[in-house]
Amino acid sequence: MTEHVDVVVIGAGFVGLYAVHRLRDRMGLSVLGFDTASDVGGTWYWNQYPGARCDIESVHYSYSFSEELQQEWVWSERYAAQPEILAYLNHVADRFDLRRSFRFNTPVESMTWDETASVWQVHTPTGTVTARFIVSGAGNVSIPKQPEFPGLADFAGEVYATHRWPQQGVDLSGKRVGVIGTGASGIQLIAAIAPEVEHLTVFQRTANFATPLRNRPTDLEEWEKIRANYPQIRVASRNNFLGVVTDPPEPSAKLADPEQRRARYEHYDAIGGFHLLMSSYADLLLDEESNETISEFIRSQIRARVTNPAVAELLSPRDHPYCTKRPPMETGYYETFNRPNVTLVDVKTNPIEAVTPRGLRTGGEEYEFDVLILAMGFDAFTGALLAMNPTGRDGVTLAEKWNEGPRTLLGIASEGFPNLFMITGPQSAVALYNNPLAIEDHVEFASDAIGYVLERGLSTIEPSVQAESDWVRMINEMADMTLFPRAESWYMGANIPGKPRGLLTFVGGAPAYRAICAEIVENDYRGFSVA
Repeated sequence: MTEHVDVVVIGAGFVGLYAVHRLRDRMGLSVLGFDTASDVGGTWYWNQYPGARCDIESVHYSYSFSEELQQEWVWSERYAAQPEILAYLNHVADRFDLRRSFRFNTPVESMTWDETASVWQVHTPTGTVTARFIVSGAGNVSIPKQPEFPGLADFAGEVYATHRWPQQGVDLSGKRVGVIGTGASGIQLIAAIAPEVEHLTVFQRTANFATPLRNRPTDLEEWEKIRANYPQIRVASRNNFLGVVTDPPEPSAKLADPEQRRARYEHYDAIGGFHLLMSSYADLLLDEESNETISEFIRSQIRARVTNPAVAELLSPRDHPYCTKRPPMETGYYETFNRPNVTLVDVKTNPIEAVTPRGLRTGGEEYEFDVLILAMGFDAFTGALLAMNPTGRDGVTLAEKWNEGPRTLLGIASEGFPNLFMITGPQSAVALYNNPLAIEDHVEFASDAIGYVLERGLSTIEPSVQAESDWVRMINEMADMTLFPRAESWYMGANIPGKPRGLLTFVGGAPAYRAICAEIVENDYRGFSVA
């Protein structure tokens, strides 16, 4: 007999935990969650590579839905490392008794809309479950980019990937290690392992604008002040473009006095994190001339920290404006390349030809090592959704509908796929919005929409064709107003061969996105077809 629930929740990370709590505990619905992992944590369950750490301040990178939860948890660092974030999510699961609503080690293989019964059939290796609604928290960076070079199976040494690091850890001491990739994960990993390995060879295709994190321990006195002011902190965060608390920026970098501009950049660079981007100047993502001022400032910082001028130049991005690729944060990353046991290899000029039994060949030269680590990024935003093979009305798959790029309303729903909510999906405010708060906003929108349907005795909710087209057009128009199309980034879907190119995130900022969502709800879900 097929099992039936009101809502299937996919994923047991920040999305899944809050969705189960809100739908089950606050709305009284029957809820069943699935996750491929053996326990809760989502991204933070899998990403256990050395150096893994959040680059949003801990005070903001946490749930706000429970005042009791906020008051009882104390973060030990300004920017929490992976073990502490995972411990926090385990605490949340324990506190709200959430595990009993999940089936772990159970991937969702496909999802099919049953038009006759107005339910989703959710297929897993253990059977099929039907549900009136699906809330997907499968994640935006959970499906890795596949290597584009041959020979990986021929390598005689150990192969690891940052997105699936062994939970028991890896002993790299005294080994020759090669790392492919210098994005956010690669930058954290490289700085962490360089002191312990015999030799580290870093294969870089694209240099990134990495800026200092400036992490430090916190203390109870600091947290007493934070906990006393949490209501004000959360309001200020939600009214900030990025969903954190930063100083207001000056209007334009290109119009500023050069000496004052340099001093402003140095001030926020010393504070660390996203403050350099968010608090310096308001036109950095809109004006190429202004962006070049901060790009050159970061390049000058790299030159000051890397002793070999040729290596410093290789590490200095010149093929894209600052922040048009996801800007990584770093701790000691550039100094790593001053070490005698670290070699930087440019594979943009000389692309990787093949992995060999002993290492890797590029530019006709073979580099030998004992361990190969892949830190090559993700099929972001759409990869995890499409991997679950959703099939909507009239047998149309989501992959078919999105053949030329995602089509959504708010990035949370797609016409022809009723009652399917894609939390922080493509074309939503997520890449430039502190994820836990963005997730809360999305889950609350989805759960309120479910309540709206149920309270009125209706069956389905999905975007109208016109509203979806208007949203897609707005996303594209916003992209053209910014510098984002100047980069071959995962923001644009350009890191995956054959993937349609287009901006995959809402770039208008958290307050604007939240206002749009509120207006839709206040007008009886205008733009959605409810039947």
